[in-house]
Amino acid sequence: MGEEILINVSSREVRAAFVENGVLQEVLVERASRRGLISNIYKGRVSRVLPGMQAAFVELGLERTAFLHASDIARDLHQKDTNRDEDLNIRELIEDGEEVLVQVLKDPLGTKGARLTTSITIPSRYLVMIPYGEGVGVSARIEDDEEREHLRQIIEGLTGSDGAAGGYIVRTAAEGATADALSADMLFLRKLWDAIEGSITQSRVGDLVYEDLPLAVRLLRDLLSSEMERVRVDSEATFNKMKDFASRFMPHMSPTIEHYTGERPIFDLYGIEDEIERGLGRKVPLKSGGYLIFDQTEAMTTVDVNT
Repeated sequence: MGEEILINVSSREVRAAFVENGVLQEVLVERASRRGLISNIYKGRVSRVLPGMQAAFVELGLERTAFLHASDIARDLHQKDTNRDEDLNIRELIEDGEEVLVQVLKDPLGTKGARLTTSITIPSRYLVMIPYGEGVGVSARIEDDEEREHLRQIIEGLTGSDGAAGGYIVRTAAEGATADALSADMLFLRKLWDAIEGSITQSRVGDLVYEDLPLAVRLLRDLLSSEMERVRVDSEATFNKMKDFASRFMPHMSPTIEHYTGERPIFDLYGIEDEIERGLGRKVPLKSGGYLIFDQTEAMTTVDVNT
């Protein structure tokens, strides 16, 4: 058995399990009531500029106006070279009533609205595309200098081969990735950005231009690779969304996505429920024969390791 992703969908939540050689490696959960706004892109309108705070409030059609600080407003290279952040005058960057394309950095919290940026980024598994930026950056977590330079040269070669605009950041997950894998990732990002640009031109102020992918589809973006044997999902609606996404952006991987229609719950079939129950219990057995004991109090969580 190789790598598999199992997806269980209910009205309250979506659960996904990553299984490798029959062994559960990771469980991800997304609750319907707690989906955030982070990474969503909106077309907004500046409702008020506050020079004293070096900030502006932006109307997005949400319950509360969102907050945009001067340091989160993208500027051209000349402005970056000649102005330090502390010398900025936000009125030189933005004005009342102006329409702006913004992305959510932080969800609303309490009485505070969402925090925004105009520096748009679109992530994929190996890369982050900066549509209005330029150049190539590499994650600082990739410590090998030769690998960093190797990855940089690959991306610069791919961007220079067709003159495509935009900048890229190479993510940590790209360490060891092949040129073909990086090229496929870049092609996916360009197709996605073309679709987003089409939405931008048709959108009005307050419209959600792009919503970050739901968990099931996000897994295709971040985890689906040639090593993946299959992806099984027990919801027909979610299956159709995943197939549609795959056919548009990664058609060669579409056949690996299957709709599970068995009577037995998919997590029970693979023993995932038992694994989750053991993992969340106070006593967690280890393969070595030892076990862990978790005790939670108001001040701390203690872990007792018994060998």
